[in-house]
Amino acid sequence: MLPATAAPTNVDMAVNLGGLSMKNPVTTASGTFAAGREYSDFVDVSALGAITTKGVSLNGWEGNASPRIAEVPSGMLNSIGLQNPGVEHLKACELPWLAEVGATAIVNVSGHSFDEYVQVIEALEDAPVDAYEVNISCPNVDAGGMTIGTHVESVEKVVGMCREVTARPLIVKLTPNVTDIAEIARAAESAGADAISLINTLMGMAIDADRRCTLTSRPFAGFSGPAIKPVALRCMWQCHNAVKVPLLGMGGISNGTDAVEFMLAGATAVAVGTANFVNPQATIDVIDGIAEYCERHGVKDVNELIGALQC
Repeated sequence: MLPATAAPTNVDMAVNLGGLSMKNPVTTASGTFAAGREYSDFVDVSALGAITTKGVSLNGWEGNASPRIAEVPSGMLNSIGLQNPGVEHLKACELPWLAEVGATAIVNVSGHSFDEYVQVIEALEDAPVDAYEVNISCPNVDAGGMTIGTHVESVEKVVGMCREVTARPLIVKLTPNVTDIAEIARAAESAGADAISLINTLMGMAIDADRRCTLTSRPFAGFSGPAIKPVALRCMWQCHNAVKVPLLGMGGISNGTDAVEFMLAGATAVAVGTANFVNPQATIDVIDGIAEYCERHGVKDVNELIGALQC
């Protein structure tokens, strides 16, 4: 069986996400698609607008203890903890492969500290990377991640530091686990973000009543999947009305209609995450679904959908 690829369409599907040119508005949510190689038997990864890699740190992280994934109604919990082998492995093994197959590469950058985010980007500046996604929103680590992304001052600091060391498009990934996500988005924009991605997972918890313990080794984990889509759409609409930079939307996207809803709420592009575990060809289905919607509604350029909510 050949890998699935997007169907031909007369719709102009190209978008520009803060300086990142994408052939269509669909990428992968970090941590759900590795760096693309594992899915290449099912999906023509070069047909996607971009591949967003799993989060990478400077020297690699072991991640959290098992169990760290649990299926729950309408979604899943994960407590992976940004396990990764480090930036040098990404440069040696994954990024050359993505370049070879003609995929657009967004690298998700993680760190324990402000300086580590900068060091990861500096290490990647000589690699075939098209954009960076600065992950200040992971809820499953004790340092970095969401601990940085929930405060205006720390958001401004880390984004500003990253902005100083690269001219490549800088996308900042936000957490919904804040009082006012629009305030955080404005902070990222003012510090130099070219685009903003949202949302990362919600904080959640699941309990096994018979064993009287949580289903994941850490009591709290990241909740994703179809159940979080209404929250993600609300966050998207709030940020669309708060900032001028383009937005990358994610959170419960499983099909083309889901993706169109995010674009109507203000997204320039969308990312498919948890759906990849259920359907390894979900990304292609979403691309085709967006095109079919446009054809059905007489939309010739997918950019016409961005922020086109009418009521």
